[in-house]
Amino acid sequence: MSVQALAIEQEMGPESGSETLEVCGGAMLMRMGSAAFSGWAALPVGEVSVQALAAPDLPNMVGAAPRFLAMLEQVRRIAGAIAPVLIEGETGSGKELAARAIHYLSARRDQPFVPLNCGAIPDNLVESELFGHVRGAFTDAKQARFGVVTQANGGTLFLDEVDSLSLKAQVALLRFLQDHRYRPVGHDRDQVSDARIIAASNRSLKELVGRGEFRGDLLYRLDILSLRIPPLRERAEDIETLARHYIARFCEQYNLARKSLHPATLHWMKAHHWPGNVRELENLMHRFVLLADGREIVFSSSDVDGGTPTELRSLGHAPGDGLSYPAFHSAKALAIAEFEHRYLVHLLEETSGNVSAAARLAGKERRSLGKLLKKYDIGTQQFRS
Repeated sequence: MSVQALAIEQEMGPESGSETLEVCGGAMLMRMGSAAFSGWAALPVGEVSVQALAAPDLPNMVGAAPRFLAMLEQVRRIAGAIAPVLIEGETGSGKELAARAIHYLSARRDQPFVPLNCGAIPDNLVESELFGHVRGAFTDAKQARFGVVTQANGGTLFLDEVDSLSLKAQVALLRFLQDHRYRPVGHDRDQVSDARIIAASNRSLKELVGRGEFRGDLLYRLDILSLRIPPLRERAEDIETLARHYIARFCEQYNLARKSLHPATLHWMKAHHWPGNVRELENLMHRFVLLADGREIVFSSSDVDGGTPTELRSLGHAPGDGLSYPAFHSAKALAIAEFEHRYLVHLLEETSGNVSAAARLAGKERRSLGKLLKKYDIGTQQFRS
């Protein structure tokens, strides 16, 4: 991975005031005290609508689940210190987002935030990527280059996938963490960098130490402050809120009419295990927004892919894929929701949107049918000729 390819943010100016959490009008309001998180994020309690403002190049920290809010409180506390931080969490749970929040809520917010994916660095280039090199230090060193440690001086160096570093690379990082002194490859003098280190891993470093795959002394240097990012399945209350947030964002991005979630889709989302966490949810909503034919995101039972009905695919598993099958009540709820929605649409088409006539045809009370139409957000105007 080339140092020149690193996304280094140096122009994120501070926002007056510090981060605060308030409860106002039944909503949790999160104020992020920097330009990177400028504005208010309204997280309604007991509702699903979300209004979130942030810098265009940063995802929003959206959620109201207790574990998510507890994590945000930890972020606020950690931001006030300068010690190294170890962030652990599953793939796609938001580790880099948390690292950016720590940086932009800290006194270092005006200085660079430098991310480095340790898993993308060849072992023979680790020291050059970290500490830089002088011209002629090795065969391809045609010009001098600063390492990420130098670029992050005064700011934050985010080491993602730190668990992927080889034992040789871990030694080099350990040396720097001991006294913040380093020597560029080919240079004859030590230099000093005041970069705060935030490391992240999707595997338990303690378990890797036990297996001899990660140095215990490096773990102790990194794990001064620790932050665990809860997986999406542990903050299930936020699934619908996040989904609607991403739908709104992508509809605006592509200048599309606002789309809504079909109840069957919500049933699937709440039953799904989300192995890819928030990133999986974001990508899913991105795809659905672009591919949905109408204004509703819905799984169609007539849609067949490779012989597997959508109902089974949407529950996260195909027959014979070796994964645990969905719970009976989840599959049943999904099927019922799809049937009710389809039945109501056909009923209104048959009666040209006349609710009284539809109720008589269905053998239901008008009031009862009206509640069902409201449940599935089905208007009658579109069916009237």
